[in-house]
Amino acid sequence: MEWRKNEYLITDDKSRVQLDVVHRLLAATYWGSRRPREIVDSMVAGSICFSLYCGSRQIGFGRAVTDSATFTWVADIVVEPEFRGAGLGQWIMECLVAHPAIKGTQMVLQIRDAQGLYEKFGFSGNSALMNTNVTGL
Repeated sequence: MEWRKNEYLITDDKSRVQLDVVHRLLAATYWGSRRPREIVDSMVAGSICFSLYCGSRQIGFGRAVTDSATFTWVADIVVEPEFRGAGLGQWIMECLVAHPAIKGTQMVLQIRDAQGLYEKFGFSGNSALMNTNVTGL
């Protein structure tokens, strides 16, 4: 699937993930700083990925690990520092929660920051956050 907004594009096409970019973005975070490149390759292969582009440049990433029936783990939502504050992380989340393979599952995540972003999607707290707007379980 693809979503467009102005000059930005989000795609779930794993073949378009720029693995070096994702590795670098995650290496700059508190949660992904110790992940070797091989681990990033493996996690991308086993996830539904949401790659954010400005033109041909990948500037963001997010992923979901799911059984597509009852459970989804939301992980690794990250945007290049120079593009933050423009609502792009929120847009990644909007695309993620609306994705047909994920929609309607119970969603969880674990964070230490950005609670305001995730509260907009029904998450609360900061340790194993749970979407309370889930239907069909």
